[in-house]
Amino acid sequence: MRDILLDIDRWLAEGEKVALATVAQTWGSSPRPAGAKMAVTATGRMTGSVSGGCVEGAVVEESLAALKSGRPRLVHFGVADETAWEVGLACGGSIDVFVQPLERELYAHLRALLAAERVFAAATLVTGPAAQLGRVRVVAEDGGVFGDLDPVLADAPARAALAAGQTTRQPVPGGELFIEVAWPAPTLVVVGGVHTSIALTALAKTLGYRTIVVDPRKAFGSAERFPHVDRLIQKWPDEALAEIGLSRATAVALLTHDPKLDDPGLKQALPSQAFYVGALGSASTQAKRRARLLADGLTEAQLDRLRGPIGLDLGGRTPEEVALAILAEVVAARNGKLGPAGARSPGVSTR
Repeated sequence: MRDILLDIDRWLAEGEKVALATVAQTWGSSPRPAGAKMAVTATGRMTGSVSGGCVEGAVVEESLAALKSGRPRLVHFGVADETAWEVGLACGGSIDVFVQPLERELYAHLRALLAAERVFAAATLVTGPAAQLGRVRVVAEDGGVFGDLDPVLADAPARAALAAGQTTRQPVPGGELFIEVAWPAPTLVVVGGVHTSIALTALAKTLGYRTIVVDPRKAFGSAERFPHVDRLIQKWPDEALAEIGLSRATAVALLTHDPKLDDPGLKQALPSQAFYVGALGSASTQAKRRARLLADGLTEAQLDRLRGPIGLDLGGRTPEEVALAILAEVVAARNGKLGPAGARSPGVSTR
């Protein structure tokens, strides 16, 4: 939702009525995942996407109808429907899209949660009694709750979705809930202000990552070298990572190839909740690193989290190609597409 907030803010400030369309479920080759959103105004302006273009026109019409009637509805587009050919899904796949008028008080609450980087689940009744359809219950990981949907119906499923960390759709008595789990914007922390780090942080920014570079060496971790990053920290990695606080939305890439810097960073990163930890170095370098860290008190299970040599093996060797390989592995980890570290490809950095 973060990608459409500024447009919605502007439209609401201008007094526009806004409808929000959300992908509630997908099957087959649908190009956008559950939770993808598009906003449409009563005057026909739109932002975001629910299908990569396939059904956008039809969803705009449904959004305008929802604004006119004031009633939400769940719309299905699939290969078995005549409408699938009309809207462009003949290539296969189907999607359910829930369309509803945007309620300002609820939006303001969700906007505040997102701005504060809080983790929460928003449970919406997408099928059920007409009078209840579209009602929402928001359950934050830190315990806050909000919304007009019956807590008996929504709280337990929302908390289960939070615990699993998965957006889901599930039946409840009298209907179905779409439960969207919202995470903070992903953060990439790079330890080492090396040449590859310049390319890596620039590429990560294009994918919406908040970027932080850590290097106590002022010549390496300077604003002149990294004018594009969100934050520069000229401290030792263990101190810097403790200051940052590594959450389930954080990836850490250690690129100095220097044990004096990488090892302290790994001691902070591997026991943390970070969803990805990778380090530069060949297989022999990784073996020596593992022995040192085991001797320093890290466990086998913690070290098994380490992606090293770092990155997917794309065959590249330039700093930009290595950066692409690292970020590809980070994205795969974030989307749950990486297997165990021991069953991985050899990575890109063989020094």
